[in-house]
Amino acid sequence: MIDPLQQFMIKPLIPIEIAGVDLSFTNSALFMLLATLVSITFMTLASRHSQLVPNRLQHIGETIYNFIQNLIRENVGEKGLSYTPYLLSIFLFVLMGNFLGMIPYGFTFTSHIIVTFAMAMIIFIAVTLLGFYKHGFHFFRLFFPEGTPIYIAPLLVPVEIMSYFTRPVSLSVRLFANMVAGHVMLKIFSGFVILLAGTSLFPLAILPFAVNFAVIAFEFLVALLQAYVFTVLTCIYLNDAINLH
Repeated sequence: MIDPLQQFMIKPLIPIEIAGVDLSFTNSALFMLLATLVSITFMTLASRHSQLVPNRLQHIGETIYNFIQNLIRENVGEKGLSYTPYLLSIFLFVLMGNFLGMIPYGFTFTSHIIVTFAMAMIIFIAVTLLGFYKHGFHFFRLFFPEGTPIYIAPLLVPVEIMSYFTRPVSLSVRLFANMVAGHVMLKIFSGFVILLAGTSLFPLAILPFAVNFAVIAFEFLVALLQAYVFTVLTCIYLNDAINLH
């Protein structure tokens, strides 16, 4: 029997225990480290020898950088361009995490809610602190914009507060759920291929194999889109902190 959820198991690679606390280096930690190293290495190589006529690697690096800057201009404005390195790092980390999970025997750390929620909470806390740093207590105007009729305050303020504090949940669940669903589907159809291959119905194995091939292509698209959506939502939250409403 093939368990489609087995691929998400976190396994210790280097057991470490300090004062009864398990601090083992796991497969999840390994692929987070790999995602970080691949992102840093790629951008370093892409920008090391900048030329007027860029080579292929420099062109890809500049395209990604300009893509993030355009994303910031559209959702935050010129004031947000100083946060380009932060948003670029988020985009590359999520993108590489998604892509590394597509490699055979790879591990998709973005399929774990604890990882995506931790990332979302870091963004949420950073944006909130930035909002208070920029606007002081005027930041509370985010929950009741200027010019809004006072009589709808009892309805609007609770809704805005609830919406604001559920941001880490929605941001993390969206990425986690999409990655889990796609990888489970891949595993299920792969299981059909393996089961049929060992029977007299072997010719029928071509059907789930073709579906699985299409799902793999779709999953690469989803991996890219989820990195994009995660970054766009971060831009929107950053816009609230910088520009309020």
